[in-house]
Amino acid sequence: MLGGETPGSGVCRAADREIDIAWHLCYFAHTKSNVERGRMSHLVDRMIRAARLDANLYIEVEADATATRQAVFVVLIYSVCAGIGFGLFDLPDIDVGQFFLNLFAGLLGALVFWLIWSIITYFIGTTLFKGPQTPWRSIATYGELLRSIGFAAAPGVLMIFTFVTPPVGALISLVAFVWMFIAMVVAVRQSLDFTTRRAIGTLLTGGVIYLVFSLLLGLILGPDVFVFLFG
Repeated sequence: MLGGETPGSGVCRAADREIDIAWHLCYFAHTKSNVERGRMSHLVDRMIRAARLDANLYIEVEADATATRQAVFVVLIYSVCAGIGFGLFDLPDIDVGQFFLNLFAGLLGALVFWLIWSIITYFIGTTLFKGPQTPWRSIATYGELLRSIGFAAAPGVLMIFTFVTPPVGALISLVAFVWMFIAMVVAVRQSLDFTTRRAIGTLLTGGVIYLVFSLLLGLILGPDVFVFLFG
């Protein structure tokens, strides 16, 4: 026995190291899991506040540059809910493969709609509807408005119930659409420091421009493009 070591002491030390490593791995996994749950809880809380038309929420996400990822998730969650709702409604007439293809196309369409709609809204809000109430220095950047509009999609999760027997499903979709529009009014108003009237005017004007833009592309490239651009 060298150095006074007892038989098996090296094995014991190796076992202790393995236990220590395993303990740290478990601790890391547990911590990471708690962090992920915390992030999800934070996102859900913000979505609820957005759906409640909490003006402070839209100011909060406008100023929080890290909320862009959350805004993407909100848009995707809305798109999935709408895709499932409409897909289940059409399921008797389409196969499962087409259902998932439509769902994927809806995800891409929702993101494209969000990006283009935000650009149009930002341009109109900072040019046509910019008044004494909105000095240039106080106007949000495009990224800030993008986040706020993204969270305005939170009420759209109700569209998952579109498949419910008519006219209930259609009524729920209508309520969700109107609710989203009102949330968007709040988002634009808070982001661009507008009056409510200016925010409504910005969105209605933007809607007309987006519709004309989509119709022109639809006529040139086909009706599928028009459907895609509306998410």
